[in-house]
Amino acid sequence: MKADQLDHPISHDLKTPLLPIHDSIQRKPSFRSSLSSILTLKNLYILLGPLLCTIVCLFVKLDGPVTSRNMLAILVWVFTWWLTEAVPMPVTSMSPLFLFPFFGISSADSVAHAYMDDVIALVLGSFILALAVEHYNVHRRLALNIAILFCGDPLNPPLLLLGLCGTTAFVSMWMHNVAAAVLMMPVATGIIQRFPAGPIQSNVENKFCRAVILGVIYSVAIGGMSTLTGTGVNLILVGMWKKYFPQEEPISFNTWFFFGFPLAFVIFIGFWGILCLLYCSRGSGQALSAYLDKAHLKRELELLGPMAFAEKMVLAVFSMLIVLWMTKSITDDIPGWGVLFNGRAGDGTVSVMMATLLFIIPNNKEKGEKLMDWNKCKKLPWNLILLLGAGFAIADGVESSGLADILSRTLNFLENAPYLAIAPAVCLISSIMTEFITSNNATTTLVVPLLIQIAKSMHLHPLLLMIPGAIGAQFAFVLPTATPSNVVGFTTGHIEIQDMVKIGLPLKIAGIAALSLLMPTLGAYVFETNKQV
Repeated sequence: MKADQLDHPISHDLKTPLLPIHDSIQRKPSFRSSLSSILTLKNLYILLGPLLCTIVCLFVKLDGPVTSRNMLAILVWVFTWWLTEAVPMPVTSMSPLFLFPFFGISSADSVAHAYMDDVIALVLGSFILALAVEHYNVHRRLALNIAILFCGDPLNPPLLLLGLCGTTAFVSMWMHNVAAAVLMMPVATGIIQRFPAGPIQSNVENKFCRAVILGVIYSVAIGGMSTLTGTGVNLILVGMWKKYFPQEEPISFNTWFFFGFPLAFVIFIGFWGILCLLYCSRGSGQALSAYLDKAHLKRELELLGPMAFAEKMVLAVFSMLIVLWMTKSITDDIPGWGVLFNGRAGDGTVSVMMATLLFIIPNNKEKGEKLMDWNKCKKLPWNLILLLGAGFAIADGVESSGLADILSRTLNFLENAPYLAIAPAVCLISSIMTEFITSNNATTTLVVPLLIQIAKSMHLHPLLLMIPGAIGAQFAFVLPTATPSNVVGFTTGHIEIQDMVKIGLPLKIAGIAALSLLMPTLGAYVFETNKQV
């Protein structure tokens, strides 16, 4: 701060006191202003959690052990803080660490174990790899190569959108949705910057620019459904399946991919068709070709220069990880490399192992410097990791406290409800919750335990409802504030809310329809839902 900006300018006279002798008298805030600063809506929400918890403990009587009532009280407290964001979500996610021991649900050691298991190791390892991809610009080189491949000569706008959306979806398969959106948005805006801006922009150019941003936003969400690492929702679902049904076969990376990828592909084709129908008019290629062609894209790729050793190594490590994920468990006849370790190695095992290689392999830039160092890992998503841990802890608590049995008896009235009516309703409710109330991760954490009890009441395999509930939470396509990746696209200023509504509503309907049809058919085969649980 400059001296002339200070209340008491600095003097170079050595006799001048360091602190002013006569300072202005500061008035104390009045009682009314102090009271208004305390009685804020956020502070009321903070009090609301423990208050509702106390009310449940004092007045609610359940037909079960005392721990079941205590667990319900904890759920009310935690979910109130999650929904209102009275305190930051990661901090709320740590509350089971002290609430469970105090309310007699489980010991401190027992609840702490939920915050570090193979699923969370999978998140840590895959995010470190995603940070390496981001640091060395591997994603940008990949995007430009695919854009050149799909650009067409002369320019074909639907084909270019297919290339951009396909690249974004592919990137999002291997890293978190927000990271993928942040990485791919500069590629999208780089394409848009080639067109005139402001009043001189034609309607065709304006619509195509909107389509480019919308393509990245929604391709990120769709691509993330394909793999376990694509989004935290899939990881929460898999972790809860493991916690609630430890005797059952865990959902591996491979198993999820055999269902998630075909589902995402069907939704992606529908999305691309909707986008081209609404934003790419006939003859638009001729109008846009003056600003965008293969020569521009090739020039941008040339500016990146040849692939450096570090980029090749990061790509090699990432490719090796994908191969290890896909081959750990293949089929019953071809068990995969996991059988060598008697099932003790999980997806998180190889994820952390390959991430560790990044701290060992040199980058050939500076002597002694490796591909990654811990300073580059400061952006690790600890908020997601803590939320995953809280979800797993809650799953354990609901089961061990006896609350799960009470919920199951309460939901017996759904026993005769048809599945084809329940599954779309579950999808729709989850997506609406994500649009208007909370994040998709929090929605999944709230909804999945309840869906397990509903499935038991209907005598269904739990995954037949758990998966629609979890994937439905990812169908938050309408509002810009529904997910962080939506916010990333909306803040570019190239799209408006009506654009998201125009694309998001038909996409939500298409997604629910695709999931409702594929889950009882392909899902039943992949997850073997005909077996008793």
